[in-house]
Amino acid sequence: MNSFSLISEEPGHAVTIDHLNDQGFGRERFRKTVYKLRKGIPPVASLSLVAINRGGRVVGSLRFWPVTLGTGAVPALLLGPLVVDKALHNGGIGSALMLRGLELARAQGHRVVLLVGDEPYYRRFGFERRLARDLLLPGPVDAGRFLGLELAPGSLEGVKGMLQPANIGHVAPVAGRAA
Repeated sequence: MNSFSLISEEPGHAVTIDHLNDQGFGRERFRKTVYKLRKGIPPVASLSLVAINRGGRVVGSLRFWPVTLGTGAVPALLLGPLVVDKALHNGGIGSALMLRGLELARAQGHRVVLLVGDEPYYRRFGFERRLARDLLLPGPVDAGRFLGLELAPGSLEGVKGMLQPANIGHVAPVAGRAA
């Protein structure tokens, strides 16, 4: 039995999530291209998850952000950050967050998820470099770490161009500071 549960992120979780992200990625993360894409855009509330330990403390977090792809403005999700308390790495929390987040995204009709991360880790969830080869980020990034996942097969076929923040008028935000 897991010593944590997964729940939807609530406004009161924001400070702890920021702390976990500081711990995991440092403050310099805000200079990265993916953070620039997220600036001023709320994460998708229905997909923002936290892992809570038995004591009620947030020990992990996963968020998704609305983006569009290329000139055809194909809707997609930008995943991240996925963060787990350093003291609890390799305990299955990150995998549980990923599996539940992707399950929810698929159930909600999302077709494409993109991320910047280590392919050896994310491959087990279906992410592949080849699916993002024709896509660009609006700033520097290690191209080998730019990965894609088709929640609906063929969703990235023929899609080329730049990722951009989506028109978020229809997306319900999670209150609090975005990480």
